[in-house]
Amino acid sequence: MVDLVRKSLDVSLAFLALGNEVFEAECATFVRNPSVPAIRDSNHVARITAEAPEEIDRLLARADREYAGLRHRRFDLDFTTSPAVEARLAYEGYRPNDALVMVLDGELNGKPKPHAIRLVDGEAAWAAYADLHALDWKESNERKGQPEGAEIGRAMFRAWRAKSPPVRLWLAYFDDEPRAYFASWEGTDGVGQVEDLFTHPDFRHRGLATALIHHCVADSRAHGAGPVVIVCDPDDTPKEMYVALGFRPVTIKREYWKNVDPNHQPVEN
Repeated sequence: MVDLVRKSLDVSLAFLALGNEVFEAECATFVRNPSVPAIRDSNHVARITAEAPEEIDRLLARADREYAGLRHRRFDLDFTTSPAVEARLAYEGYRPNDALVMVLDGELNGKPKPHAIRLVDGEAAWAAYADLHALDWKESNERKGQPEGAEIGRAMFRAWRAKSPPVRLWLAYFDDEPRAYFASWEGTDGVGQVEDLFTHPDFRHRGLATALIHHCVADSRAHGAGPVVIVCDPDDTPKEMYVALGFRPVTIKREYWKNVDPNHQPVEN
């Protein structure tokens, strides 16, 4: 079980890293993409093995240098991270945000409705995906009571497009119009990932999401995956659908982040 949890965390990290620069430094993995500086998923630190106070000092200083000019800092933690790292980040004013990691290691429950599902391939399909993604971003911000931030939404779209390939993005159609999307990937070390499910609010409860989950799990496994991971917000309702379909929660990963002054001068170390 512990081995599967570790592999599930590894594939989640690898998924976020796709389309970005990745390097190891100061007992951690750095993910960086200056072309989308506002996107935390593309600019963060993960897989942290620092423990001693001086190691954590060097890690924070290195993050200041590598992400100089950005308006945020983010560190992703999990059960393998030293408690000293979490305590230091809390002391420094970082805010926690949990993500629930779920795994499907058997077959999906139920039978999907026969909706047309097509690969996002070609500019027309990418434009349709972009329109749905913008709606997803707007709805998410309204739910959280945040300003829309259309430019950040466009940057998120660019970050997602940079992952394809190897990630495959799919559109589900209703009355021959794209109304929902989802992504599949065969992942790492035999563990795949499906991610980023969204259905147009006017076309929910028609089986589009379930059809996409079945399709994307099958696609991940056709490309070599066994168990399949999905990561979700533990405070949002889709987790109930995932459990009903056969996914089970296996661990939490926690991002600690804070806004910073982009003119902050990094400490030389």
